[in-house]
Amino acid sequence: MREAKLERATAETKIAISLALDERNPICEITTGVGFFDHMLTLFARHSRISFKCQADGDLEVDSHHTVEDVGIVIGQCLKAALGTKESINRYGHEYVPMDESLGFVALDLSGRSYLVFDAEFSSAKVGDFDTELVEEFFQALAFNAEMNLHLKVLYGKNNHHKIEALFKAFGRALRQAIEINPAIKGVNSTKGVL
Repeated sequence: MREAKLERATAETKIAISLALDERNPICEITTGVGFFDHMLTLFARHSRISFKCQADGDLEVDSHHTVEDVGIVIGQCLKAALGTKESINRYGHEYVPMDESLGFVALDLSGRSYLVFDAEFSSAKVGDFDTELVEEFFQALAFNAEMNLHLKVLYGKNNHHKIEALFKAFGRALRQAIEINPAIKGVNSTKGVL
């Protein structure tokens, strides 16, 4: 079973995350104290079809930056741990997801090399209680700790909620493709022999 459970405690946050990549009936339990972020993480879990539990207690009296970033760090670390040697996984995933008038695109490579390309603009500083600039911060923390190449793009759209939702859903679906075990792949999907 490919799964991981990790905790991170700092002077700013206390994060506990567990995930399981192969559950037949995935469960999702998320509490971060940031309503919109909980909603986005739930969408990610649903569309990636992973079991995901996240308990985050952060310094929300300051703002939600530390909470969102640290959750991204721990999700990335859990993904890296759960994937192990990455034998027989597809490695790559990509997905377009429409959300009403918005269209999001994500492509990723579980390469062992960290890189983020984020191409999205938001017309307001907040959606609900969530700072829109934290979308990029979250995905950067996740990509660098999972050691993945991650490209996210909003091709078009007007509603900021819809744009962000399209990205989280597309990320979940692209990740599902990448982590799938492919029996046709012997060892790791790389000419180097390691990922």
